[in-house]
Amino acid sequence: MCGIFGYFDRQGASLPGTTLAAMGESIIHRGPDDLGLHAEPGVALGNRRLSILDIAGGHQPFVSADGQVVVVQNGEIFNHIELAAELAHDGYPCTTHNDTEVLLRLYERDGIAMLSRLNGMFAIAILDRRQQALYLVRDRIGVKPLYLHDDGQRLLFASEIKALLRAGIERRMDHQALHHFLTYNYVPQPWTMFAGVRHLEPGTWLRIDNSGVTTRRWWDLSAQQVEQRSEGEWIAEFNHLLDDAVRLRLRCDVPFGAFLSGGVDSSSVVGMMSRHLDDPVRTYAIGFHEARFDESPYAAQAAARFGTRHTMRKVDANMLDLWPLATWHCDQPHGDISFLPTYRVAQLAAEEVKVVLTGDGADELFAGYDKYKQFFTGDGAAVADDATFQTAYYRNLSLFDDTAKAALYSNSLRRELGRSDSFAVVAPLFAEAAGMDRINQALYLDMQLLLSGNNLVKPDRMGMAVSLEARTPFLDYRMMELAFRMPGELKLQGGETKYLYKKAVRGLIGDELAYRKKQMFTVPVGEWFRDTLAPFTEALLLDERTLARDLFDPEVVRRLLRDHQAGSANHTREIRALIAVELWARTFLDEARTAAPDYAALGLSGPAVQPIH
Repeated sequence: MCGIFGYFDRQGASLPGTTLAAMGESIIHRGPDDLGLHAEPGVALGNRRLSILDIAGGHQPFVSADGQVVVVQNGEIFNHIELAAELAHDGYPCTTHNDTEVLLRLYERDGIAMLSRLNGMFAIAILDRRQQALYLVRDRIGVKPLYLHDDGQRLLFASEIKALLRAGIERRMDHQALHHFLTYNYVPQPWTMFAGVRHLEPGTWLRIDNSGVTTRRWWDLSAQQVEQRSEGEWIAEFNHLLDDAVRLRLRCDVPFGAFLSGGVDSSSVVGMMSRHLDDPVRTYAIGFHEARFDESPYAAQAAARFGTRHTMRKVDANMLDLWPLATWHCDQPHGDISFLPTYRVAQLAAEEVKVVLTGDGADELFAGYDKYKQFFTGDGAAVADDATFQTAYYRNLSLFDDTAKAALYSNSLRRELGRSDSFAVVAPLFAEAAGMDRINQALYLDMQLLLSGNNLVKPDRMGMAVSLEARTPFLDYRMMELAFRMPGELKLQGGETKYLYKKAVRGLIGDELAYRKKQMFTVPVGEWFRDTLAPFTEALLLDERTLARDLFDPEVVRRLLRDHQAGSANHTREIRALIAVELWARTFLDEARTAAPDYAALGLSGPAVQPIH
C-alpha cells in the first residue's frame, strides 16, 4: 500500500524538485516508510511506501534493466506469487519478492494487456520510454484512487487531490460537481469538487504522450451473462471463491488482522481467515457507550466463535470532532457520517497491525441494504417499463431532487446550473445494465457509483489516515463476476436480503450472525441536530462567511433547519450534506493548508466530544 504522484509534460518542461517533494510530503500518511522518485526532463513518477511485501527489497520505482520502463504502484497484486513463477518460466525472472516488480516484468512481457492477469487493488503509473508515453491505470472497481489535472501542457497525477494542490493548481469549486453531490451525497466519478481535477474511472487506463491522451476501459462488469444454476451449485462456487479471495489477501510480511462488527460480511471474512491461520486472527471493533447503537456484543460473539484475539474499545457516539480531520483526508465532502467511526476502528487497529481485511463490497454485490428490500417491495416500479423503473430508482437514491436543488440554490447558482442534469450521470449505467434483471440493474448502479464514489473511500482514506491498508476479499474480481452472473432473485428473495449468500455462510458463522438484523455503522447525528447541535448547525450554515459564498438561499436553509428542529420533517441527511460542503470549502478553498485543521482553525466552535475510554 502506498501513494503515488507525478506528471507528464508535453513540452518537456520539468517541475522543480521542491514541488515534487511537496507532493510526496502531502501524502506521507499513505506511505511513511519510504520515498522513491524517478525524474527526467518532462516526466516524474513518485511513490510513498507503506512497506507490506518484501520489506527490504520493495523500494519503488522499479526500473527495467535497460532503463526503458519505470513503474510505481499504490496497492497490492494478490496473485503476484503465481505471476512471478510464470514470468520466471518465460524468461522474465524477478529479483525480489515484491509485487511491483511483478508488474514491471509482466509489462515487459505483455505490455498494457497485462492488466487482465492482475488480481488486486491498484493504481499504477508506467513510464515507457520506448514509446515516450506514460500509462496511468486504475483497478477494476476503484478500490484505489487516482486523480488527474490536465491543463493542456502538463498532466499531473496523484493518489490524493492534496498532492495536486501542492503542485500549484487553482483552488476553485466545480459547481457541476456540487450539483451532483447534492443528488448523490458524494461526488460521483469522474467529477471532483475541484474545478479541473478529475478521477480516473475504475477499470480504465489512460495513455499520454506528446500527441495526446487516450483512455480505454479494460474491464467491464456489465459484460457478465446471467446463468441459471441450482442453489447448491451457486453456494459451492460462492464459498470456494470467498475462501480463495481471503487466502490470497493473507499474503503479508507485516502483522495483519480484520475489522469485526459481528455483521454477516466481517464475520464471514474472519471465519474464512481462521481456516487458513495457525495463530488466532487479530480482530478489532469499537463499541458505543450508548447501548442502542452498540454492535460490540455481536462482534464479541463472532470473536468467540472463531477464537480470535479480539480488541474492542468503547467510545462516545458523539465523535463529530473528527469531521474536519475526515474531510481533510477525503479531499472532498461526503455526507456519510460513518466515516468517523471507521476512522476510530482504523486508529485502534493501527496500534498493532499494518493490514486489515474488511467486508466492504458485499452489500452492493448481494443486495444487503434494507433500501433494496424497501424499493423492490414498494409501488411496483421494479416491474414497470424501463423509463419508469429508472426514474423511480434515481429518485430513490437521490438526496435533493431537482426541484429541491433549484429552490436551495442562490439566484446566481440557479442561473448557472439551470440546465444541469444529474440523471445524466446514471443514464449510461442504466444502458450498460439493460440486459440485467431489475435487482442486478440497481446493484450495478450502486457498484459503479455508491461503492467507488463513497463506500470504498471510507476504508481507503480513513485507513490511510493512520497508515493502515484495508483489503476487501468480496471485491476480488472473480467474486464480482460471480455476483453478476447470479440472478437477482437469489440475492433478494421473500424480503430476505443476501438470500443465497446467507445460506452459503450459515454453516460457517451460525444462524444468529447470518440472520441478525443489519445495523448501520453510524451515529445518531439527526437527533443531535434537533437539540444539542442545533446552535452548531445554525452557526455554521448561516454564518456570514458561509453565506458570502452565494451558493444557497439562506431562507431555504433556515427553514430546513427550523423544520428539522421542530420535528415536522427529518432533514438529517440534507443538513449533513450542507455541513460537509461548508467544512470542505473552509478546509480547501479558504486557505492553502498543509495539515488537517480543527474547528478553531476553520473559524468555528466545534461540538464537545468525549474522548476514547
